[in-house]
Amino acid sequence: MSPNSTTGTGTGSIGTALSTLFHPRQLSDSWRGAQLSKLIEMQLEQERDQLPLWVPVALGCGIASWYVLANAAWSLAFISLCGGTALFAVMTGRDTRAGQAFFWLALLAAIGCALIGFRSWSVAAPVLERPIVTTFNAGIERVEPVLARNMVRLTLSTGENSDLPPTVRVNVPLDQAHPGLQDGALIQLRARLMPPAMPALPGAYDFSERAWFQGLGATGQALGEIRILRSADPLFALSRYRQQLSAHVQSQMSGAAGAIGATLATGDRGAIDEADAEAMRRSGLAHLLSISGLHVTAVVGAIYLLVLKTLALSPALALRFRLPIVAAACAALAAVAYTLMTGAQVPTIRACVAALLVLVALMMGRSAITLRMVAAGALFVLVFWPESLVGPSFQLSFAAVTAIIALHEHPQIKALVILRDEPLIRRIARFIFSLFLTGLVVEIALMPIALYHFHKAGLYGALANIVAIPLTTFVIMPLEALALVLDSIGLGAPVWWLCEQALSSLIALAHFVSSRPGAVTMLPSMPVVAFGLVILAGLWICLWRERWRYFGLIPAIVGALLIITNRAPDIYITGDGRHVGIRNQQGELAMLRTSGGDFIRDMIRENAGVEGESQALEDWPNAQCNSDACLVTIENEGRKWVLLATRGSHYISALALSAVCRRADIVVSDRWLPASCQPRWIKADRDLLSRVGGMTIDLEQQKISTALAWTGRHIWTRYRSREDDARKVNARKADVRKPD
Repeated sequence: MSPNSTTGTGTGSIGTALSTLFHPRQLSDSWRGAQLSKLIEMQLEQERDQLPLWVPVALGCGIASWYVLANAAWSLAFISLCGGTALFAVMTGRDTRAGQAFFWLALLAAIGCALIGFRSWSVAAPVLERPIVTTFNAGIERVEPVLARNMVRLTLSTGENSDLPPTVRVNVPLDQAHPGLQDGALIQLRARLMPPAMPALPGAYDFSERAWFQGLGATGQALGEIRILRSADPLFALSRYRQQLSAHVQSQMSGAAGAIGATLATGDRGAIDEADAEAMRRSGLAHLLSISGLHVTAVVGAIYLLVLKTLALSPALALRFRLPIVAAACAALAAVAYTLMTGAQVPTIRACVAALLVLVALMMGRSAITLRMVAAGALFVLVFWPESLVGPSFQLSFAAVTAIIALHEHPQIKALVILRDEPLIRRIARFIFSLFLTGLVVEIALMPIALYHFHKAGLYGALANIVAIPLTTFVIMPLEALALVLDSIGLGAPVWWLCEQALSSLIALAHFVSSRPGAVTMLPSMPVVAFGLVILAGLWICLWRERWRYFGLIPAIVGALLIITNRAPDIYITGDGRHVGIRNQQGELAMLRTSGGDFIRDMIRENAGVEGESQALEDWPNAQCNSDACLVTIENEGRKWVLLATRGSHYISALALSAVCRRADIVVSDRWLPASCQPRWIKADRDLLSRVGGMTIDLEQQKISTALAWTGRHIWTRYRSREDDARKVNARKADVRKPD
């Protein structure tokens, strides 16, 4: 039937009237949809050169989705949804750039989700179920001196020992570290081993996830003397050379200068004092301690220029060979050698791959420092180590490089900082301004990542890096390399002295900046949604070139508001129930136990966003404590909450415990509390905490967050479930029924 037909509408005039009432609106909707589709198509056509940059982003979205879903069934559903979206894009828009973009976005997201799922399955290894003390034989896979903590960290292969995981990590006190502890040696030791630690609080560091992908099934502490059953094979001499080089550097420069000098030469950070490391973090200079892009770039650039300029002195070589290709090849070898010498950690490998891509581009006569190079490096890492996406190292390094290149590719910035023929003073001023602007943009780019992972970020890093980066790149590293070369003929001492003075200046700068008022911003754990909005907004702004890039400011502002307005919880309970932190409205923190070690206290302070030392709970008002427990009254928004927390190991009668439980709103304990203990709201004893992990409580909103809800039930988590309890009960029943 025709839309304009008058059948069933009475007279023709009425039918025509109805037709004219509806037809224009339908045309308007269709026209608006067509205009929007055309506008998107035009924008994507203008940005066609930028579309490949979104390949690692799409892959990363799939990897991130797998972490968030934390369930095989949901991950399969996500892959199916992406597959359906890709098919729909092919069917409806195969000839349009928007349709092709949605197809590849969905397909790569599905591949990313499948890739991390396969990776987590492929590295699966047995994990220790409970703490044990045992004697065993093992081969040394890796030796890592941690001199600042007076210990050596050994990664061991337990071989065919069926009672232990295949790979464990053991800390050895420095006074028990035998010189024969080298890669490839076979040893016998007694150690206390325990399963890899899960996050103690929601949003805290999850070592169990890192250990899973590293293949570590247990960690522990060596007890007593270690016997060397077989010395190391000479094939494993690289680790020995690394240790010898680190010791040599520290012998030439004393104190903190020697420790940081050894870090720059070998990647060995174990000798850096915690006070110096904290000063570097607070001043925004911690990136100088991680062998990554800056250091590899300095080595590659120095070797490239040295080889190129040296060979160019010979007219015969300059006329017969393409010297840039020869210099690039030598620089590539230097990059690989430096990566191996510094331990071949993932950040260093990532920087090495990026440097090799740059050198290949130089050999081909192409522009080297581009966002496509960054995208290629990110894609390489995500394909081989997809789990690195959620780590701070990957996020910080690629965010910094992306922000720098995007800044200097902007036409106005490029015109502002480009070198030109002008007086020397103006040239120096332009260079300093370029450094400051770059440092400022990098600080803005890295701040949300630092706040998400470490709950704190430096504010003066842009100013500090103006001095620190040129000092490290053009003074410290060249002096250290020259001193090592001159040591071969016994003339390195004067250069070592100069290098020590430069390193001492760097350390003094870090301490000066970190001690300034307001040097560090601390915030409590931020919502994952806010972090995701800020990251996607930053990518949108950096990867596009047209004006629609500024639409990314909308999610950036929304995410920033969510981060700023996020309220810190009032109560923090670790997963073992031993440690409780209470935060008042003035931002002060009180701890149930003050003898639990600096690590636990620092971790709770960081998650609470509290700067300064914590107090003992018994010193707080409205707190009644003895050796067995503390009873605290917390006032919040006009309401009083009563919290009971046990902290002793002595027996408490069930009758007395039940009576005090009825007076409390919240009960926290590292024990299994009896069923007669019934508080008015929450009973966070060992039974509950073993199921959900550590938790935080917001009294104002009466909201509870758990480590299980934060991380999800991944393959490496060991939270108890009802299915586990049912299996144990059935196993006990089967043992009882089994005939003698």
